[in-house]
Amino acid sequence: MCGIVGYIGHRDAYPIVLNGLKRLEYRGYDSAGIAIYDGTDLKFSKTKGKVADLEAKLESEVSTNGTIAIGHTRWATHGVPNDVNSHPHFSNSGDLVIIHNGIIENYQPLKTELMNRGFTFQSDTDTEVLVNLIEDVKTKEKVKLGKAVQIALNQTIGAYAIAVFDRNKPNEIVVARLGSPLAIGVGENEFFIASDASPFIEFTKEAIYLEDGEMAVVRTHKDMKIRKIHDDSLVDPYIQELQMNLEQIEKGGYDHFMLKEIYEQPQAIRDTFRGRMLVDQGLIKMAGIDDHIDKFLNARRILIVACGTSWHAGLVAEYIFEDLARIPVEVEYASEFRYRNPVIDKDDILIAISQSGETADTMAAIKMAKDKGAFVFGVCNVVGSSISREAHAGAYTHAGPEIGVASTKAFTTQITVLTLIALQLAKKKGKISTSDFHRYLQELDTIPEKVEKALGSNDHIEKIAAIYKDAPNCLYLGRGFNFPVALEGALKLKEISYIHAEGYPAAEMKHGPIALIDEQMPVVVIATRKGHYEKVVSNIQEIKSRSGKIIGIVTEGDVDVRDLADHVIEVPDTIEFMTPLLTTIPLQLLSYHIAVMLDKNVDQPRNLAKSVTVE
Repeated sequence: MCGIVGYIGHRDAYPIVLNGLKRLEYRGYDSAGIAIYDGTDLKFSKTKGKVADLEAKLESEVSTNGTIAIGHTRWATHGVPNDVNSHPHFSNSGDLVIIHNGIIENYQPLKTELMNRGFTFQSDTDTEVLVNLIEDVKTKEKVKLGKAVQIALNQTIGAYAIAVFDRNKPNEIVVARLGSPLAIGVGENEFFIASDASPFIEFTKEAIYLEDGEMAVVRTHKDMKIRKIHDDSLVDPYIQELQMNLEQIEKGGYDHFMLKEIYEQPQAIRDTFRGRMLVDQGLIKMAGIDDHIDKFLNARRILIVACGTSWHAGLVAEYIFEDLARIPVEVEYASEFRYRNPVIDKDDILIAISQSGETADTMAAIKMAKDKGAFVFGVCNVVGSSISREAHAGAYTHAGPEIGVASTKAFTTQITVLTLIALQLAKKKGKISTSDFHRYLQELDTIPEKVEKALGSNDHIEKIAAIYKDAPNCLYLGRGFNFPVALEGALKLKEISYIHAEGYPAAEMKHGPIALIDEQMPVVVIATRKGHYEKVVSNIQEIKSRSGKIIGIVTEGDVDVRDLADHVIEVPDTIEFMTPLLTTIPLQLLSYHIAVMLDKNVDQPRNLAKSVTVE
């Protein structure tokens, strides 16, 4: 959940690390800190609050000169957010300093043992335990820092991405990872360290992504050495060329990253099609499917595991896969799946969905499924991420960097990829005709343009938001393919505005939630003129008779719902299973405008972080 940044080389380290922290602040923003080695001494500053608070404090307190630095922006796990619990943390001698993303699960017995040896602790964190364990090993075993880190990590249980610096050996930084991401940017006589590549994209296009259970010692003017933590064997580094650019991770004139990313969805969907959907030829080409087509065609069932917004995309996929390809699908919360004893067969396919490709629970579900012989297919957005490497095969969404914590374009591009897979399998299995297949491809090709048209309702949606911004609760209703969209709409409102909201299948309203309906309760109803339209209209009438306030998401030209609803937001007409790609757009904008009007931090909502890399 936390963001870590480091630099060692010939440049001024402070601006690199500080700007890197600003770019990683979506990973955690309850406290931040930096340690800088100025050639003779180690300077540091850390504080509760955001990176901007750290910047103001640090520049007034200490010198920022130096060519080696490490920094951290925190999402609290062990210990409340305060100055003392902020990273970096120092060993008792003050010689070692560490930054850490993850959780050391056995920190308490380690802490007790260290206290018995005379160590003292200032913070409530597991990280301070780890840095003192490294110091204890280094002193007792009389070994170098890299070896001490390796020995110490073999005594820990949990997840980590760490960077450790020793003031007595100021030409190296030791890094390691297990379960939390870590990238190393490779420059000319310099190295960059970060949770993802965004902090160093303007300095180098070459990056190494450490695998689980690997560590590295990075030094100026020397080659980097990567080793396995458990057996000390050397690893040949694989250098990847980064695809992102600096412009992609800047706001580009928008007030918030979330709004920018909402408006990027037409292009993100087009990019996700590109090279895969060949409309003129009537083909879908996806290497991850084509190379393993027999496994998919002979699958007993598909299991989809995900968390949060990705789970909602998985629910949409369940409807689409079963409707088109006639393959049984089960959608599971990864966090629940991993802790029960699920029945997994070697003929099952597990599709793991994650924007970051680093979600801890989803990674654990993948490993469980692989251990039981299932074929694992990953759907994620970040090239080189853990899920993309752990899966047998997969497909990247091409959403580009998503900085806003509340996912928007990740959701629509995930649905896009899953729709392409479902269509490809349906055609291969003979479940849809060639003419229908071509018709679906042609319609899917129009979706980006139709999303652009849906975005044209922004001003109208902003006016509706102003009416309901002070509502304490909100219901979202949908049926069929749009029931998951109702869940996603409610999640968006909760995430960024902190208004309580719940999503339900429209027909379930009368089985409990209807008791909540009164003149103070706004109800958002997805009522496109497809599928169960008449049933949804009947549900709207039930709400109206109880004085509920209705916001209808309707197909262009609709008159029936318009006559009943207090407000309507139109989306273009499309084939029923493609409607989620359009109906989610007004719900994203509605949540965004309400949150802005309530003066909430849209891009960094409280208590949340973008990538959940710890349990």
